Amino acid sequence: MLAAVRKEGVVTDEGFAGAVADDLRRIETALQRVAVAESPFVTQAARHVIDAGGKRFRPLLVVLGARLGSGIEQWRMDNAALVVELTHVASLYHDDVMDQAQTRRGVEAANVHYGNTVSILVGDYLFARASSIVCTLGVDFVARQAETFARLVQGQIGETRGPADGDDPMEHYLHVLDGKTASLIATSVVFGGMVAGLAGDQLATLDEFGRHLGMAFQLHDDLIDITSDTSGKAPGADLRAGVATLPVLLLTKTGKAADQALFDRIRAGLAPAEIDGVIATLRGHEVIGLARQQVFDRAEQARALLAGLPQCAARDALDQLCDQVGARSN
Repeated sequence: MLAAVRKEGVVTDEGFAGAVADDLRRIETALQRVAVAESPFVTQAARHVIDAGGKRFRPLLVVLGARLGSGIEQWRMDNAALVVELTHVASLYHDDVMDQAQTRRGVEAANVHYGNTVSILVGDYLFARASSIVCTLGVDFVARQAETFARLVQGQIGETRGPADGDDPMEHYLHVLDGKTASLIATSVVFGGMVAGLAGDQLATLDEFGRHLGMAFQLHDDLIDITSDTSGKAPGADLRAGVATLPVLLLTKTGKAADQALFDRIRAGLAPAEIDGVIATLRGHEVIGLARQQVFDRAEQARALLAGLPQCAARDALDQLCDQVGARSN
């Protein structure tokens, strides 16, 4: 993630960029170490998704949040970053079982390689490792992690069940994203602020910032599920799973009968032979532009909150991160 961040100008102060790079390299090494289990097989399975790489977006947010302060304890920042990334990686093992995914980050998904049962148990193992590490940080961190985990699970259950009768599908969808993705991204930057010893009102600002940034991040990922052939997963994974994401839900907002008919057809369940045709139709549709605008708007809402944080290189980096998250939908 840092290489991409520096390339895009998120960290423009070279001295600061070097310090953040050192932080993330150290955290990456520790991530490999804490995935080691008593059994070589469990270690191999636990490292399957870690070794595939990833953005390390959540550890980056911990580091930037921590660097809003001064005199931080390195081990506390590192442990906070490990907690959020282990939680994220663990959730991916479970997600891929539920989605019956075939690939993850460009490699064979763990559920395909090891089977569903092992994948679920490996996810549980990584959650346990995160729980052990968060205990070293204090009860406030434990409480926040427990609350976040609960929101993450409830968000995933909400996505699995879908909206209840009478619920607005778009509101349900956004509530799901707030739980299953934005909650952990918010906790990442708040953990950093807690390591930095920021005041309560500043932590509240970071929480809101992280939620908006997290929403932009996930809305973009749901968008590229339709638009990208290079995301590391087969296009249309959500369509195949019967999950209506932002581009699909926006079909109901255009006021066009043909769009409503396409939405109803998607919600009724597409046959495998129909997926590619629907993806092609959506890629050429106005809803893609509307979805990109929503990603941008969320990133701008996050940026507006930064005025309430200390002026420093870390705040500048968070500001530029809003640019990157907002612009990557284009």
